Amino acid sequence: MNYYSLNKKAPNTTFDNAVIKGLAPDKGLYFPESITPLPKSFFDNIDNLSNSEIAFEAIKQFVSPEIPKAILKTIVEETLSFDFPVVKLNDNISTLELFHGPTMAFKDVGARFMARCLGYFNKDNTNEVTVLVATSGDTGGAVANGFLGVKGVNVVILYPSGKVSDIQEKQLTTLGQNIKALEVNGTFDDCQAMVKEAFLDESLTSKMQLTSANSINVARWLPQLFYFMFAYKQLHNKYDDIVFSVPSGNFGNVCAGMMAQKLGLPIKHFVASNNENNVVTRYLQSELYEPKPSVQTISNAMDVGAPSNFIRIQEIYKNNFKELKNNVSSYSFSDDETREAMLEIYNEFNYVADPHGAVGYLGCKSHLENNPNAHCVFLETAHPTKFLDVVEEVIKKEQPLPEQIQSVMGKEKEATLISTYEDLKSFLLGK
Repeated sequence: MNYYSLNKKAPNTTFDNAVIKGLAPDKGLYFPESITPLPKSFFDNIDNLSNSEIAFEAIKQFVSPEIPKAILKTIVEETLSFDFPVVKLNDNISTLELFHGPTMAFKDVGARFMARCLGYFNKDNTNEVTVLVATSGDTGGAVANGFLGVKGVNVVILYPSGKVSDIQEKQLTTLGQNIKALEVNGTFDDCQAMVKEAFLDESLTSKMQLTSANSINVARWLPQLFYFMFAYKQLHNKYDDIVFSVPSGNFGNVCAGMMAQKLGLPIKHFVASNNENNVVTRYLQSELYEPKPSVQTISNAMDVGAPSNFIRIQEIYKNNFKELKNNVSSYSFSDDETREAMLEIYNEFNYVADPHGAVGYLGCKSHLENNPNAHCVFLETAHPTKFLDVVEEVIKKEQPLPEQIQSVMGKEKEATLISTYEDLKSFLLGK
């Protein structure tokens, strides 16, 4: 499979080069040249397939021939070494739990898949690759865990000071080895802007090989389409009209769901559920795309004012606004509404949701107002104890810490404080 830049001013390239480079030379995101739908028989017989078999069939066209099938099967099996259960709340709403991996966030899948791909590409390479990644919360921990100890790969994670939860910060600042954390005096958008500037700085890239592990990287983004297929397998015999409500920040997850749909997954609609960072909600109302500085909320992983992956969504729909609007709705919710939803989910269903899942739940409720026969699945993207202060304050009940969380709590944070791009550049060059 070859990939082209969405800025259309760079040569097309192979999967391995797209992964290693992260961004195209013209600053564009990479997108696959073609999407070949899977046969209808694949979905008709999905009950007979394991998660690894589903994922292998879904992803192989995007990574071949750069990754041989036998290697790809191993990568997929190692990536998916945990469960993805759907939990029914009532006849109209379920949640897809994506927090059963090592860092208890949905990004474990993409980070583990990408780390294994990069490890394979780098196995005979004597040159080191530096993975440079900005995080609004969960990406940092997932990338740190996924790449820990990978040969020839150094990881540098930028995160906004005071704007991630204590547990999220521990997960990305305590591992050591080839993982370095930079605490940025600013917002996630500032972190993301620094990362993008680094990729475009020839005085830096001429001295070191940089790649990204944000969802701008195709190997981080594409595996997220697996979740939607796993949920469909669990639900398709029960419901005809399955809708996914996706808590949306950088829009990689909902974009990956749309890729699953392009592969033939029989899903009729998506809901992009926003917190108060609602650039896409406003776009679908006005057809005006106007990124704005992000604002801080209790669902911090969605605090993104300029979502990188939205350009991929526009590409999927060939910039046809009407077609896009027919397939996705978007709603925006405040912190107060999010807290009320968390309490409602707990009181009515005895289920503890994190703030991001609660935003997804609100998206379900909004969609169901005009589509009462649908079954809406919201993505529970992170374990609620990763946002312990918010969750316990809302539901007024102490939550036990899972083993994955307990393992980092006693460790000491190691991070370097930076404020400007020049600080980042100096750090990367070892000055």
